[in-house]
Amino acid sequence: MCNFGKLNFYMGRRAADRGVDALYPTIDSCKNPAAICEPGGPPDLKWVAGLFYWLNSVQPYSSGGWDYLEKLKAFVDDGMGTRDHDFINGASGIVNRGCHNPPACGTGVLDGEQDRIDNFHKVLKAMHLIA
Repeated sequence: MCNFGKLNFYMGRRAADRGVDALYPTIDSCKNPAAICEPGGPPDLKWVAGLFYWLNSVQPYSSGGWDYLEKLKAFVDDGMGTRDHDFINGASGIVNRGCHNPPACGTGVLDGEQDRIDNFHKVLKAMHLIA
């Protein structure tokens, strides 16, 4: 929920209450985290919330010898091989379970591991980054 609190502070109701020109001044994601997904809400809010999370929680992640930016660089430098799942599984673990190595971190098994791998490869192919 910390992510929603930060989002609220910088772009939501809390920002508006502080006199900031907020993007979502009527949305209080602390009192109602589900507001981000409610019908009739701003259609771009889901994307903004996801990107905000990625920038604040995934990109700066470094724990237990697993550093997101180092792993990303290694994945690219090694040719973005589709057989190396360390990067996508680590990034998926951070998003899905809050750590790079679930279930070892005690938060449960990575949900949809193979689907995440397949979708990652699909995106890389669509971007013409892999064959």
